[in-house]
Amino acid sequence: MSLIELGVKEWLDKRGEFEVIIDARSPKEFAYSHILGARNFYALDDAQHERIGTIYKTDRARAKALGASYICGNLQNVINEVYGLAKVGSLIGIYCARGGMRSQALATVLGMIGYRVLRLEGGYKAFRAHVLSALAAPVQTKFITLFGNTGCYKSKLIRALSPALDLEKAANHLGSVFGAIAGAQPSQKAFEDELFFELERLRGETAFAEGESRRIGALTLPASLHEALRAGVCVEVTASINRRVECTMSDYERVDSAFFYECMRKISPFISREASEDAVRAFELGDTAKVAEILLVKYYDKVYKKPARIDVSVSSDDFEAAVTRLNEIRRAQITSAKF
Repeated sequence: MSLIELGVKEWLDKRGEFEVIIDARSPKEFAYSHILGARNFYALDDAQHERIGTIYKTDRARAKALGASYICGNLQNVINEVYGLAKVGSLIGIYCARGGMRSQALATVLGMIGYRVLRLEGGYKAFRAHVLSALAAPVQTKFITLFGNTGCYKSKLIRALSPALDLEKAANHLGSVFGAIAGAQPSQKAFEDELFFELERLRGETAFAEGESRRIGALTLPASLHEALRAGVCVEVTASINRRVECTMSDYERVDSAFFYECMRKISPFISREASEDAVRAFELGDTAKVAEILLVKYYDKVYKKPARIDVSVSSDDFEAAVTRLNEIRRAQITSAKF
């Protein structure tokens, strides 16, 4: 039997070598947040996990015995899934909530079969403590941060540049009152976990990012990252109103009536009644270009807070020229850092 337990840093250092990463927690726990790349081969399903938790409060021995019987019933599926993904002898990473019975049981059986299993000491709870500690520390990435009014192609530029940190993608939100068009956002824990791995990927790099506020929809950026985004090169991206309307229409082409009216209700304290009525009228007539123009000029531009410092301005009216110019800025930063 080949089973070894490692601390968080050592276990994460081995992530690239794992054939499979197993999250042994319940599906509900996994859906809320999990370690990047993990597969959910649960020891206890949601109902079983809830029942064991209830019993454990009054009778630990019974809870452990019942939990063991549930795990035995679920083991066959776990073995079949792992065997279908990785040949015997492969290196497997595994964790549960606190490095307890669930991961121990699965790891023991997989080790008996012949898999080399590395169990995360302290489980997901230990990983979360590691993430929070890392996100509280100074960010080891130098940023070229794009600021500018809504519709200036900032997000599209980020996706055309490399290396880059795409905060809106991580948050599944466009960073505005209409930004929830992409659907449900991840949990705060899942968002922070992704940021942790993204910042590890970008460690020591000079990377591009968009100058978001502390909040992106319902999620909050770590203070250290928010500060780092404003500590590097601050670029103001500009665009003509026609280009901004085009960009906005492409971002919000899937807006339905219910979503539109709800968003208009939310911004009602910040937009004039006349502008609001004009936007609603244009929407009902199907004139989405007019809706975009009204909201850009009468709402977004008025609430936009320009950063205290801008180092350089770049027009995105010619998108490819803007990409070229931003890459030139990055090269200049890298060259200057060497001397």
